[in-house]
Amino acid sequence: MLASMPAVVAAPIVSTPSGAAPVARASAPATVSPPQVMLALLAVYVIWGSTYLVMRWAVAELPPMLMGGIRFSVAGGILYAIARLRGAPAPSLRHWINGFAVGGLLFVGGNGFVAIAERSVSSGVAAVVCATMPLWLALMAWGGGERPTGREWIGQLLGLGGVAVLVGDQLGTAAPLDTIVIVLAPISWAAGSMLSKRIAIAPGMMGAATEMIGGSVLMALVGLSLGERIHAVSWEAIGSMAYLIGLGSLVGFTAYAWLLQHTRPAVATSYAFVNPPIAVGFGILLGGEAAGWPLAVATPLIVGSVVLVVLRKRTAATT
Repeated sequence: MLASMPAVVAAPIVSTPSGAAPVARASAPATVSPPQVMLALLAVYVIWGSTYLVMRWAVAELPPMLMGGIRFSVAGGILYAIARLRGAPAPSLRHWINGFAVGGLLFVGGNGFVAIAERSVSSGVAAVVCATMPLWLALMAWGGGERPTGREWIGQLLGLGGVAVLVGDQLGTAAPLDTIVIVLAPISWAAGSMLSKRIAIAPGMMGAATEMIGGSVLMALVGLSLGERIHAVSWEAIGSMAYLIGLGSLVGFTAYAWLLQHTRPAVATSYAFVNPPIAVGFGILLGGEAAGWPLAVATPLIVGSVVLVVLRKRTAATT
């Protein structure tokens, strides 16, 4: 997944964490009971917060790109079948081509790079670095002519400072390639999110399905070209894959889509601020990861920077 990627609500397509899938933006919120909202939020917070650690467990035995190829082909195939059963038309050739393009950025460069990095980068560090996605998206928007505000510039500097702290710490412990690709992962995810706003994507759930299927095919091709092969794996690795497919990509996706349809965008996308510390907690409690001073310094810097940038965009989107 990008195991936990923040979203930008102002876009017509909202990118979800953990490589779960991009989701079509919702219509006006409907009246629902607080317990329903809390249950859906709990699913998004806990499931997507845990996927970084589960992915690290999976890549301990499975090659990262082939692992992602299997995961997203299964999840995308299920979404495709559900969409067709609900009456969605089959995607056009143009939709498939565009789905492959966006899926390559989101899942090969986004999720796949996270999987590669987690061979030596801790899941907590990966989650915090990936939380910078809205910052990169804001920089890309600036390159396209959208002027950042002073508040957004402060957020950018805080976030990039947090990344610098983490990368400096990882240079002495993680493999050099893994350090590089974990920084590139949120940049690729941001590029895919921006591209999805500018080209024709199949509507609704079918758009998510085409991107996941396209991304899975490209991940498999990249993995095979790199010499990745799957040999005998333990039940623990199989269980991790089942968790990522069933809970991370499908249950989390469903809960998030429901929140987008029935709550305010600020509520639905609050995971952007919650997932990083939850992922860090899972890594420490269940993964035996150390919580050193770089992570303790970088986490509030990056979460705070995302709050400054994303809340500013939400305010602009509602005025």
